[in-house]
Amino acid sequence: MNQDRKHRPGKGGDTILHWTNNGESAQPLMEFVGRCRQDSKRTDIKKWLKFGQLMVDGSVTTAFDAPVNPGSEVALNLSRPFPRFRHPRIEIIYEDDHVLVVNKGYGLLSVGTQSHKKEENAYEILKTYVKNVDPANRLYVVHRLDRDTSGLMMFAKSEVAQEVLRHNWNNVILQRLYVAVLEGYLEEDRGYVKSRLAENSQFVVYSTDNPDEGRVAVTHYEVLGRGNNYTLAHFSLDTGRKNQIRVHAHDLGHPIAGDRKYGARTSPLHRLALHAQTLRFAHPITKKDMNFETPIPPKFAAAIRRRLK
Repeated sequence: MNQDRKHRPGKGGDTILHWTNNGESAQPLMEFVGRCRQDSKRTDIKKWLKFGQLMVDGSVTTAFDAPVNPGSEVALNLSRPFPRFRHPRIEIIYEDDHVLVVNKGYGLLSVGTQSHKKEENAYEILKTYVKNVDPANRLYVVHRLDRDTSGLMMFAKSEVAQEVLRHNWNNVILQRLYVAVLEGYLEEDRGYVKSRLAENSQFVVYSTDNPDEGRVAVTHYEVLGRGNNYTLAHFSLDTGRKNQIRVHAHDLGHPIAGDRKYGARTSPLHRLALHAQTLRFAHPITKKDMNFETPIPPKFAAAIRRRLK
């Protein structure tokens, strides 16, 4: 099996080794490192695992049998443990030198706003983390989720990645799939909504047929299940406008549960029932197909089976 060995300067002067699995099959991490570091003892590898000095595809792991899949990169910090990120409302799904993919909890701002400058937000939390790894690190906002929408979002970690994502977003992003609980029973099993979206002075987005007002937005939907006077549905986007899914759900006559701003009358989950489930994109630097998916939140599925208090 051919492993591509690289040595790159570490953060803050650390010595970090990098290997890529160029084979056709996955290997357990401990075996993979053993093949790459044939001069190291198993006790050394166990120590590196125990103290968090090994990463697979940007994530620190202590599991000796963590799979190193074809194309995956393993990093070994010989100087110290890799800094770990822990936060109750954000989970890092993937990280490399150019992008950071996270699972954001609901109720957390993506970035600070003029009216909420001092409120905790995902950007500031993650910027603090990458700066702790290396003060020279940067973090760039490339897209956002509403405060009350949970799920997958991405940040850029290098200026070149930010430029690619900013100027070529629609070509780089291959799929964004959301799951939502809608009030009532959506009549058609699948379909789409197309309209122009504009925003009024109260920051409420609305659909308009006026060709001189707003920007075109297209949202596709597919029903996953119905029950208890709610519909569980997938939404995918051809465009990425502010509040797009929320407005188009309202236009369908079935607003997202918990979305008082756009006409919902009930809130069975005590939150906006919208979750960014899938994010698939071409890596802005390597062009590799990156596909991330989170499970449908259990309470979303439960909403169509029973009344939640």
